[in-house]
Amino acid sequence: MFAKRIIPCLDCKDGRVVKGVRFVDLRDAGDPGDLAEAYNRQGADELVMLDISASREGRATLMDTVSRVARKLFVPLTVGGGVRSLDDARRLLSAGADKTAVNTAAVETPELVGELAACFGSQAVVVAIDARRVRNSKPETGNSKLESGKGGAAGSAGVPPAAARWKVLTYGGTRETGLDAVEWARRVESLGAGEILLTSMDADGTQAGFDCELTATASRAVRIPVIASGGAGSLEHFAEVFLRGAADAALAASVFHFEQYTIRSLKEYLRSRGVPVRTVES
Repeated sequence: MFAKRIIPCLDCKDGRVVKGVRFVDLRDAGDPGDLAEAYNRQGADELVMLDISASREGRATLMDTVSRVARKLFVPLTVGGGVRSLDDARRLLSAGADKTAVNTAAVETPELVGELAACFGSQAVVVAIDARRVRNSKPETGNSKLESGKGGAAGSAGVPPAAARWKVLTYGGTRETGLDAVEWARRVESLGAGEILLTSMDADGTQAGFDCELTATASRAVRIPVIASGGAGSLEHFAEVFLRGAADAALAASVFHFEQYTIRSLKEYLRSRGVPVRTVES
């Protein structure tokens, strides 16, 4: 089994790392370069940096911040926010990013995903999906068993008859699209995406736990890696999203930024639960 990845996330605005709840009520969390250096030293498997206001403000990602963060790292860096063209992605990769993440532009211009994959390779293309549960759709119950395998057919065993549904949002979670999140995940895979960064808008910043039902449903629907995002608040939450949510990686911000847990202590806990993770060097 492949090692599960732990990925700190730097949500950046005006050159600073910020964190809020459900994408609002932002508070300062520090300097992106300093945090990147610390997470690199602590044993993060990768780092994600998102310019969270770029799409809303109609501008490109701040290149100087990307360069400053990339210089501090010896692990892969994914950068997103305001990527609308091949040139935008090329600038990010030239500034030091290893992967580029697209969200709003992928929804508005789906062919961009294929163009990015053809130009830079699928391994460099991450499609970020911000998903919100559809009101009155059925949540997971204590008796429902979510499979951990990938590529299962829709409606496979374990999915309740009135299955939960999630819709895609864009522009930093401010605009509804009407797209079904799981169907969109399937489509971007077919277009050439190499990975999906799946954020639960309902759980983001709450520290109440990942939406394991969302992650497992999407993970079963595609064969590319799914990164779970939104809701991490305890060590157990990470174990749950790997063991029950079938995630390939888990992304978190607040629990790391505000030193609730270290990456080392998290990985030690995950190993004790039987989750394979990369060893943190002393």
